[in-house]
Amino acid sequence: MKAAVIVFPGSNCDRDVQVALAQAMARHAQKGGGGGTPTMVWHKDSDFEAVDLIVLPGGFSYGDYLRCGAMAAQSPVMKEVMRRAGKGVPVLGICNGFQILTEAGLLPGALVRNANLKFVCRDVTLRIETSQSLFTARYEAGAKIRVPVAHHDGNYIAADEDFERMEERGQIAFRYCAPDGTLTTAANPNGSARNVAGVFNETKTVLGLMPHPERLAEDALGGTDGRPLFDGLVEALS
Repeated sequence: MKAAVIVFPGSNCDRDVQVALAQAMARHAQKGGGGGTPTMVWHKDSDFEAVDLIVLPGGFSYGDYLRCGAMAAQSPVMKEVMRRAGKGVPVLGICNGFQILTEAGLLPGALVRNANLKFVCRDVTLRIETSQSLFTARYEAGAKIRVPVAHHDGNYIAADEDFERMEERGQIAFRYCAPDGTLTTAANPNGSARNVAGVFNETKTVLGLMPHPERLAEDALGGTDGRPLFDGLVEALS
C-alpha cells in the first residue's frame, strides 16, 4: 500500500497521521503484508506518485484566513486530489482536512464556528454509525469509542434535504454521543447538527471527520480507539 499525506502551510498533524499509518503498515507487514511509510506531499506539488490513499491532515492551513480550509481548497495539489477522488482513490480528511474537503466540494455541508464560540480541546465519545466502509470496517456499528477533538470551527451544518439524502445513503460515519451511546446536547462539543462528527461522500470513498483518531492510536498516547481506522485502511488497500 502507498499513501500520501498532503502538507499545507499551517498543517500540524501531518506527522502524527504519517506515524499512525506507518505503524499500521508495520503491523500489517508482520502478518505477511507490505509495510512502508506514507509520502509527504507539499501543497504546491500539482502532481505526485500514484497512491492508494490520500490524507488531508489537521492543523490551521493558511492560518485559517477567510474560512477554515477555504484557501487550502484552492492549492495546486487539490486539483489533483479532486481528480483522483473522482476516479475512486480513497481520501481521508481529519479536522482541518474535513474543512478542506467541504470547501473543495468533495463532501456535502460545511464546518462553521463552534456554537459556544470557543476553541474546544478534549476527548469525546463517538458512536460508529456504520461499519460498511473502508474507513470503519474494523469497527462495529453502534460501538462507542473515545477520540480527542481540537477545533474552533467544527460545527457541521447542511441543508435538511442534504441530511435526508445522507441518512438514506448511510453517509453519516460518526456521531458525538454520551458514553451509553445516546445523542445528547452535552455530548456534542461544537453544536453540530444531528450530533454529526464525520461524513462520507456518496460512494464512501471520501471521509471527513473532526475528531483526531491519530492522536489515540497507540498505548503511549493513552489509548488505541483510533487505531482500527488505520489498520482497516491498510488491510483493505494493501
